[in-house]
Amino acid sequence: MADVQRRGRPLPPPPPRGPLGPPPSRLAPRLQPVDREKTCPLLLRVFTKIGGHHSDNEFAVRGKEPKDEVQIYTWMDATLRELTDLVKEVAPEARRRDATLSFAFVYPDKRGRFVVREVGRTFSYPNMRRPDSGSKTLSELKFQIGDYLDVAILFQ
Repeated sequence: MADVQRRGRPLPPPPPRGPLGPPPSRLAPRLQPVDREKTCPLLLRVFTKIGGHHSDNEFAVRGKEPKDEVQIYTWMDATLRELTDLVKEVAPEARRRDATLSFAFVYPDKRGRFVVREVGRTFSYPNMRRPDSGSKTLSELKFQIGDYLDVAILFQ
């Protein structure tokens, strides 16, 4: 009776038998790039500081965030390399040959206190001998719209 059709629809074919392939990957599939012609960009509030990241206390009062803010319209598939190039346009210190940019997300925790979490580093002038996090996108790093981006400009 297993071969009987139900309500006129054929039964699905049985699963194929044969050698098993590799186990399914546990890594998340790489996200598809955003169609930047059709998708509205998001406003990314970027705070830069030379020598280190801002402290979480500097973001505690809304409207009294650090003054060194740059507002960037971008998409979730923007890479840290793209953001590095944008920061270099507005911060002359980031253009130095020995500059390293450290990126951190700033967001409120469950209690409402702000957290500064480093997510990656890039070199102002990358090369193949010094790999960095420049190819990672905002979405891969779990950025959420409304978070701030804190960029520390460091020198070696």
